[in-house]
Amino acid sequence: MRGTLTGQRYVDDMLRPHMGPFLNSLPGAIFQQDNARPHTSRVAQDFLRHVQTLPWPSRSPYLSPIEHVWDQLKRQMPLCHSVHDLEVAVQDVWVHLPQDSMRRLINTMPDRVEACIAEGDGPTRY
Repeated sequence: MRGTLTGQRYVDDMLRPHMGPFLNSLPGAIFQQDNARPHTSRVAQDFLRHVQTLPWPSRSPYLSPIEHVWDQLKRQMPLCHSVHDLEVAVQDVWVHLPQDSMRRLINTMPDRVEACIAEGDGPTRY
């Protein structure tokens, strides 16, 4: 995504076209996002008012499996000399990330939440 991600762009470009339909197809799903400004904006919160969300404690990056995905992606990125090369490389690496790795990360969520509750604001093994 080019430019600044505002709350309105988050709703218009991500939530409404992608997450809304996806969440509607999963009865009982719980949506997770961190406390980034676009996520906590009034427009985003209004859009998500009928969606069950996981409360996000401050300073809790270990709760987010996506942080591990970003790390995997970064480690596999080739050196890029232009924005176009970067976009192509990110898309290529993204589609080739191992799905079993993604599943393992998702399946650790109950343990992540339990560890977060047990440790309060402290770090966890995740």
